[in-house]
Amino acid sequence: KLAVEFPSEDIFLMTASPVIKAITNFRQVSRTLEEFDVEEQPSSLLEKRYPNIKVIQSGVKQLKSDEHKIFTEDGKEYMYEKLCLCAGAKPKLIFEGNPYVLGIRDTDSAQAFQKNLAQAERIVVVGNGGIALELVYEIQGCEVIWAIKDKAIGNTFFDAGAAEFLIPKLTAEKREAPLKCKRTKYTMEGSAEKGRPVAASDKVGSALGPDWHEGLHLKGTKEFSHKVHIEILCEVKKIHLQQEFIQLQRTALTFPKEEKNVEPDEVLWPVYVELTNGKIYGCNFIVSATGVVPNVKPFLDGNNFAVGEDGGLKVDEHMRTSLPDIYAAGDICTVAWEPSPVWHQMRLWTQARQMGWYAAKCMVADTSGESIDLDFSFELFAHVTKFFNYKVVVLGKYNAQGLGLDHELMLRCTKGQEYVKVVMQNGRMMGAVLIGETDLEETFENLILNQMDLSAYGEDLLNPDIDIEDYFD
Repeated sequence: KLAVEFPSEDIFLMTASPVIKAITNFRQVSRTLEEFDVEEQPSSLLEKRYPNIKVIQSGVKQLKSDEHKIFTEDGKEYMYEKLCLCAGAKPKLIFEGNPYVLGIRDTDSAQAFQKNLAQAERIVVVGNGGIALELVYEIQGCEVIWAIKDKAIGNTFFDAGAAEFLIPKLTAEKREAPLKCKRTKYTMEGSAEKGRPVAASDKVGSALGPDWHEGLHLKGTKEFSHKVHIEILCEVKKIHLQQEFIQLQRTALTFPKEEKNVEPDEVLWPVYVELTNGKIYGCNFIVSATGVVPNVKPFLDGNNFAVGEDGGLKVDEHMRTSLPDIYAAGDICTVAWEPSPVWHQMRLWTQARQMGWYAAKCMVADTSGESIDLDFSFELFAHVTKFFNYKVVVLGKYNAQGLGLDHELMLRCTKGQEYVKVVMQNGRMMGAVLIGETDLEETFENLILNQMDLSAYGEDLLNPDIDIEDYFD
């Protein structure tokens, strides 16, 4: 966006990685919903397309905001007129520095995971967001103990009802073939053959795209397809290596079967996970999929940034940080303006793309002294993704975020086919979750945006015999 708006200015893109993530197959599904793929491309493609962009492949060592200078790890320094920090976030590992704990965030860590999984008979997955959901669904031939701190799976994206709707898919033996993925993979030449180093958690790669598990062979050593056991309302209390565990003289459990009596495990595992509910399971390794923390560390030293409660750099409605000429966008930033009642920040690819594009517009407007309104994409929270091969659309305050007790839910569910939930407050629609091919996203998007009073329709709002789109077109 900057290259187009400032054709005669030099634009430097600094990145620690030799590839850049490009948005491809972009499709505007509705006014606020968009779908796209994320593809890794060589940075030379970007430089070819925009001659005023130069990609500098190096990590940032230090930022001196008072001098308007960036120092890179390869010993160079660069002056800037305006700077936008888009350094994303890094995985919040449950335990740093433990070789048996893998965080999944970028392509390297996904490949390290794939390599480890090929030799695994049992793994423990910790976390309840998008990556954990996808992972547990895609893994075959390996026992999975899934530890979540909530009552139901997928708490970030939906409620217990939606979780109940999805769970049969998790335990079904017969798996439908996944839809063919349009994304191509681009890797550094020759790196695949040499056996990549295990991705260290402090090496920051770029975040995975929405369909990152496609093309990875996620299979363990066993012959069955799916074995998942969910431990709810618990977190990891401690991780014991094999020797420590033997000395503890405690009992680990076998993989729970249908009958309730759980037996002690006779097998010796490389690592043991002790959960806060008192249970201990042995496994080959642990996947930490417990979300991310903004990657602000390289920029804080010597700079007085205002930082949000979640650790991100605070930005105003022009995406400006608290320091002059420095903007931030994506996972690294925390929105500090008063958001629309049906929008909230979430560290997702869709918001990263919108914020990056809008930050560029703001940098242009501030340079030329023009005024600019907050972008429309911040009017309504809208995200479309896929879980367990179902299309999933979440709109507005889809989990009644921040609405207190003053709201009601309406549901419609057809087992194995669709799940529709709307969040209502004072007769107005505030949010919705749509799973399956419901074709309701545009109608609901409009109803949330125009805040029409729907009290008159009552329960009929979700009556499948009434064609609601015709009402509100």
